[in-house]
Amino acid sequence: MNLRIYPSAPAGKVTIPPSKSMAHRLLICAALARGESRIDHVEFSRDIEATCDCLQALGAEICREKDGVTLRGFGAKPRPSGDLCCRESGSTLRFLLPLCLCDEPVLLTGSPRLMERPLSVYEDLFAAHGISFTRSSQGITVAGRLKSGTFALPGDVSSQFWTGLLFLLPTLEGDSRLICTTKTESGSYLDLTLEALKTFGIRVLREKDGFFIPGGQTYQPRTVTVEGDESNAAFFGALAALGRDVTLEGRNPQTLQGDRVWEPLFAALTAGDCQISVADCPDLAPILMTVASLCHGATLTHTRRLKIKESDRGSVMAKELAKFGARIAVEEDCIRIEKSPLSPPTTPLEGHNDHRVVMSMAVMATFLGGTVLGAEAVAKSYPSFFEVLKKLKVEMVEL
Repeated sequence: MNLRIYPSAPAGKVTIPPSKSMAHRLLICAALARGESRIDHVEFSRDIEATCDCLQALGAEICREKDGVTLRGFGAKPRPSGDLCCRESGSTLRFLLPLCLCDEPVLLTGSPRLMERPLSVYEDLFAAHGISFTRSSQGITVAGRLKSGTFALPGDVSSQFWTGLLFLLPTLEGDSRLICTTKTESGSYLDLTLEALKTFGIRVLREKDGFFIPGGQTYQPRTVTVEGDESNAAFFGALAALGRDVTLEGRNPQTLQGDRVWEPLFAALTAGDCQISVADCPDLAPILMTVASLCHGATLTHTRRLKIKESDRGSVMAKELAKFGARIAVEEDCIRIEKSPLSPPTTPLEGHNDHRVVMSMAVMATFLGGTVLGAEAVAKSYPSFFEVLKKLKVEMVEL
């Protein structure tokens, strides 16, 4: 889908969508419980559909409804009945890999880009514990069972590896420890995992260098509601920060989501040139780059991990924003955005099959106009994004 977006003056109220990060976690916890759970306020993005499909392949019974899911879980022992197609969802793949471990081989598949994303943390850990991990043209095949024990993991890689193990370890016989060998990044995502585990009756204890996980625990079925998504709220928050008459509803003031920081970060960007670390909020980087380009410039630090997202986000955002006249230097672990005169683009904006790049380009185009190619990528996390923009009186036409 290609969209021509015209300079507009968005105005109105936005009810932010459900948190994709929290929905993944709550669905998996419900699947690990014996009995029926209800998860309300779910948006069926492609990533959430991938998690639901994989949980069904592991033995969960899932009834999708208009705004939620009724799920009957498989308990502590998943029963794989086929391949697990993770589509383009890194969360699905990394969260569920440990839960797939059983005596028989299990194949996990996904898009070529997903299969390229780093999994060495699991590869190394599984090899140390006698678990088979094989990459092929078909996908990733694992076989073997993980036993409780002490596991050392780096903290400066994706927190998704930690989360995958935190789902599994409480169900094993015997206690376990997760020990962090480096400084931790994306710690807020682990806070979300711990909150989901606690909701479903699982106890995990923080220690100075990691976590202690008592074994032999049982997930309990629950009825829960998914809170609003701060990552996706940020795109509309950017419009408000840049002077548009847009207000947001449905935010949880007690949320643990790391991306809740978008509000003070946008305030800093509109006040003047500043330096921002995205170590704990990497998903905000594309819209931070957009706002910085429209304001006074900025320096983003701890950007190294942007290379391994749905696209090489730092580089592709620099390329697309350059079409508006932005001057951006992408370095190894830093991105520098200069204050530059901007103008309407004379060439189309590429979406790079990256939902956050597309949404960031759409925000930029509401100010200067532009044609966004591959706009359908928003279905990965926020299928109704453009419908919401239209309700805010943003003028656009499908080409």
